Amino acid sequence: MKTVALLLFPGVQSLDVSGPMDVFAEANTFLAPDQGYRLVTVGTAPYPIRASNGQRLGADHGLDDAAACFADFDTVLVAGGPELALQADNPQLSAWLRKMAQSVPRYGSICTGAFLLGRAGLLDGKRVTTHWSDAAQLAAQFPLAQVEHDRIHVRDGALVTSAGVTAGIDLALALVAEDHGPAVALAAAKRLLVLAQRQGGQSQFSPYLSDAQAPDALATLIQRYVMEHLAESLSVEHLADVAGMSARNFARQFVREMAVTPAEFVQRARIDAARNLLEGSELALKTVAWRCGFGSAARMRLVFSQRFGVTPAQYRDSFRLCHN
Repeated sequence: MKTVALLLFPGVQSLDVSGPMDVFAEANTFLAPDQGYRLVTVGTAPYPIRASNGQRLGADHGLDDAAACFADFDTVLVAGGPELALQADNPQLSAWLRKMAQSVPRYGSICTGAFLLGRAGLLDGKRVTTHWSDAAQLAAQFPLAQVEHDRIHVRDGALVTSAGVTAGIDLALALVAEDHGPAVALAAAKRLLVLAQRQGGQSQFSPYLSDAQAPDALATLIQRYVMEHLAESLSVEHLADVAGMSARNFARQFVREMAVTPAEFVQRARIDAARNLLEGSELALKTVAWRCGFGSAARMRLVFSQRFGVTPAQYRDSFRLCHN
């Protein structure tokens, strides 16, 4: 059997724990008793551990006695929590994680659990991912890590990391497929009514445009104009005219406010609009492409393939599967 340990702490996201554990537990129903997974939890004191949603969780091991079990662990996964990105380093936990990483064949994180690994120095020089909304902060805090913003999960040697919350399920399914083949992973996915392998990256679940804080800000003005004129040409010069600025000053101020160029902003806005239409309508692909400013279905297909690794048709089919 393979032993999988989940690390818990106060404020942990409960779905980061239960999602992967349910995947491994379902996989056990398709495996011989001596070939499945033994699931254990490791918790930091005090007990019981209260999750971010208020749920109380117990643990099989504390940090000290779990360290004595490292030789028996095959995989250790660090769950995430909504406040982890803002917390200070816990020297005791970081030391435990470093010792763990030297002892187990496979370890990693779910969602913001990557911040705990980063504070332990375990992300340096590694390709990693986390929830899309925390990826920039992860990259800023740990500049030696190669943060991949649009991946559902990433494997780099013994280290595995996943995007936010339900992506822990995707990661667990990938580990089951790695251990026992895709057929077992697919069977477990069917039992849980999830996709065995989601197509595309996590950008498909992270709308780029958000409600603006300041109604008179440059970003608010341009965001509103772009969304109302997606099918038109939206060059930097044209947007600068809308803002009443020179093209150079506009581009400089826009990047300062949005941390992205005007061209990239327009591209992401078009992608978001196309995703919404693909998810919620049966419009022809050429109609979606025209409404969202891509000009042609071929151009939209190229952009989707580059950004998500899937075509617009495959993207739409994935959402149909999720709702069936």
